[in-house]
Amino acid sequence: MYHTQLPDPVRVLVSAGSRHGSTKEIAERIGSVLANRGLSVQVQQPQHVLDVSEVDVVVLGSAVYAGHWVREAKEVADLIGAESPKPLVWLFSSGPVGEPAKPEEDPVDASEVQEITGARDHRIFSGKIDKEQLGFGERAILIAVKAPEGDFRNWDEIDTWANEIADHLVPAPTARTREDVVARERG
Repeated sequence: MYHTQLPDPVRVLVSAGSRHGSTKEIAERIGSVLANRGLSVQVQQPQHVLDVSEVDVVVLGSAVYAGHWVREAKEVADLIGAESPKPLVWLFSSGPVGEPAKPEEDPVDASEVQEITGARDHRIFSGKIDKEQLGFGERAILIAVKAPEGDFRNWDEIDTWANEIADHLVPAPTARTREDVVARERG
């Protein structure tokens, strides 16, 4: 069961599992766009999300490592899956890097997370690699897959997606023609 009628303002939780901070920055950007559209937004790290019963919408994301979402983000997905009614959910993954972005495949567990949460959409955004922040094992994987270092996040693409979410949640203003205003004044 899902929420059928949303309150005003809509309460939105934005959370993203992030090991080195770049996916967290995407979540913060999405939260900012949604707040600017008049939604009541809180951005929290997944390990601080203990309950989703007080929100209407969850935008949940995760960095993707070796094709998988991070554990903390999957735990929030499990919280959502256990909730009744479920909040409305949008998902995003961050991880592919390079031009063109690699890997091209969806994260291994993205469809499972989408099924658990009943998400309306799942987007994949390019990520950022700063080798200075990586551990030995992570650097070895990067060398093996020949992943380039750099920031490949497309902020315009992220903003557009966040605005698409807001378009679903914020009622469009009613069109007012000159005739509508005159008719209302004569009333």
